Amino acid sequence: MIQACIFDLDGVIVDTAVYHYKAWKKLARELEFDFTEEQNEKLKGISRMRSLQLILEWGGVDKTPLEQQELATRKNDWYVAMINGMTPQDILPGVETFLQQARAAGLRTGLGSASKNAGLILERTGLLHLFDAIVDGNTVTASKPDPEVFLQCARLLNITPAHCVVFEDAIAGIAAAKAAGMKAIGIGDPITLQDADEVIPGLDHMSIEKLKA
Repeated sequence: MIQACIFDLDGVIVDTAVYHYKAWKKLARELEFDFTEEQNEKLKGISRMRSLQLILEWGGVDKTPLEQQELATRKNDWYVAMINGMTPQDILPGVETFLQQARAAGLRTGLGSASKNAGLILERTGLLHLFDAIVDGNTVTASKPDPEVFLQCARLLNITPAHCVVFEDAIAGIAAAKAAGMKAIGIGDPITLQDADEVIPGLDHMSIEKLKA
């Protein structure tokens, strides 16, 4: 029986991919190479530092660990400036309704995200009060597909992993949920997320009745 719902942030609750893309692209241009939307898609669910390392590899640029940290900080400053302007209008369709339904049905709700700005985004969009636990890039050391973020969230929710369902839009996130021993519902393309237990276009296509079924 499902007792808790754990949600990824980007692409599930809100769509901040466009802000990540703009910030990474700006950084790439400063380093004199291009960064494409296709490459940005490959960064879904991956930590900031690992994303930077991949981008530098794609651009053929070599940087020391200290320089990488400085670049990641610069990119994040641009990103934070963008998400500071987020409002409840940025919440994806069906998200707030399903969160409210889940809590009304007695289910625990948690967030498991690689983002280090999850708290800020939930605050700006007015969703913070709808989560019982938040685990993000500030509190975990391993990136998805490692299950750490979801296992830690389950511990905070005090729910056994087998009784948790994860909502994810990334392949790495689905793999992390499975590695944690949880059910996984994909948000997006059924072919890309074929390892999920079920795939839906968005949370506006999910209900408590469907979840129980």
